Amino acid sequence: MKISQKGLYALQAMMMLARHHHQGAIKIREIAYEEDLPEKFLELILLELKNARMVESVRGAKGGYQLRREPAEIRLSEIMRLIDGPLAPFADAEQLRVLIDRDISHRSLYQVFLDVRDAAARILDNTTLADLIAGTPRSGKTKRASKKKEKGSVLPMVVGGQKAE
Repeated sequence: MKISQKGLYALQAMMMLARHHHQGAIKIREIAYEEDLPEKFLELILLELKNARMVESVRGAKGGYQLRREPAEIRLSEIMRLIDGPLAPFADAEQLRVLIDRDISHRSLYQVFLDVRDAAARILDNTTLADLIAGTPRSGKTKRASKKKEKGSVLPMVVGGQKAE
């Protein structure tokens, strides 16, 4: 799964709107400033989110953008699929299932991709904006004890083809 810069900006903007959910509409300029996002690019992203009915615009002196639903009702998977498309490394999970059935010699490879897609989708489907702003994102882990990770064992996230710092 690859998260584009546009997708990352959309998630950041939606988190900011979630943090200020009950404070009314917020101007694009304020969102851009608080999240350190390019204002013109943010306008296009918010328009896309508005067309998908995730945010709404309010006109007037106190106008701006606000969430259309409660932060607990907006899942990360919904935002990411809108902005970046399917979560799978292939077009969709169904295509992977077809490859698993048809390409016997590469079945195990496609099954790994499907498992990765399903794990990512499960986490993103079960994580809402409310979880993020509360600082309790879903990891998909069970409640059993986990081993403490060593500093060198964390892999960097790739955003837009470049390693995020």
